[in-house]
Amino acid sequence: MTYADLPELRTLMLGASFGGGHHQANRAIADAMRALDPRVHPESGDFIAYMRPHERLITLGLYSYWLKHSPETYRRFYNWTDSEREPKAITNTFHWLGLGGMKRDLARIEPHLVVCSFPTTAALSDTARRRTGRTYLNALIVTDYRAHHHWARTEADLLLVARDSGKAELMHWGVPEERIFVTGIPILPRFGALYGHDPRALRAQFGLHPDQPLILVSGGATGTYRAFQTLARVFGNLGTRVQALILASNDRPGVERIGGATIHHLPYTPNFPELLAASDIVVGKAGGLTVAETLALGKPTVVFEPIPGQEEHNARLLEQHGAGVWARSETQLHAALSTLVHDPAARAHMGHCARRIAQPDAAQAAARVLLDGLKRHLG
Repeated sequence: MTYADLPELRTLMLGASFGGGHHQANRAIADAMRALDPRVHPESGDFIAYMRPHERLITLGLYSYWLKHSPETYRRFYNWTDSEREPKAITNTFHWLGLGGMKRDLARIEPHLVVCSFPTTAALSDTARRRTGRTYLNALIVTDYRAHHHWARTEADLLLVARDSGKAELMHWGVPEERIFVTGIPILPRFGALYGHDPRALRAQFGLHPDQPLILVSGGATGTYRAFQTLARVFGNLGTRVQALILASNDRPGVERIGGATIHHLPYTPNFPELLAASDIVVGKAGGLTVAETLALGKPTVVFEPIPGQEEHNARLLEQHGAGVWARSETQLHAALSTLVHDPAARAHMGHCARRIAQPDAAQAAARVLLDGLKRHLG
């Protein structure tokens, strides 16, 4: 059947539970594709769930251990593998790790399109496609602002990147230019729609003090962020009363007061876009999705202890465009936050710079590329 004749467009959205960003990007794209063509029928897959239990234990365990206890080891691994000379012993695993689980999903879903948001899954998807004799379109969404060598998956038919620099990096790694499209990192439309809303009114809506500065902590969803105590100490010593939100905290939900800071520990909430819009400053890690969401809302960012490698590149992007500060010590963290808390003009300027490089419609752009590619693929 041709594209026009199909009653539904079955799509496997394949992410990986290394945090929540990959699945969030997939959700944003799936919603945007459905809005453009109601025949789109997305189903979710998880690379981590595809693994055997011992593979999952080793992969997640090693990643978590490095981030919690030895981030320098992770940095060395990131840099070591960012090369065409990366050992085959590593790259060969991309083609078979999780293969059984993926083949089961392919048999169940029979997709016309597979959308991958984790680098190695595009290689896995291609292996599964060849071994099962299927002919679906294989697409990869790059969810970082820099394309590490692992993202250079020539097995993908389409590769969607955040910026022109990412396109150049993939081309440097040998990906054909005609397969690469610059769309931005896909985020939910709620973030862009909330731009310009009054933070004070939103704070009041959530029972927060409308007139106290609100800091939102970006600590990720993996439980590996190590800087919460340092952040709390700095928040309490800013010379004025502030509020802080720590979402999906390892601590029990509740409120604590440290010096001049009232710190709210919150469980997972679907209201993250509204809480981000209610905030004055974002501080913490610099994951690709969180950066994209923060830029869409025009919020200043103070990066502190980002994941080595990819998040450090994201932090440099923010600094380069005046949209954020990378604090490399507790002293620098205190100075940056003190400036932004006490100087509304500085906050406004950094927020304006953030909005200038935002791509709030990235999911819609990605959806158009994917559906156009599927039309060409199916005829």
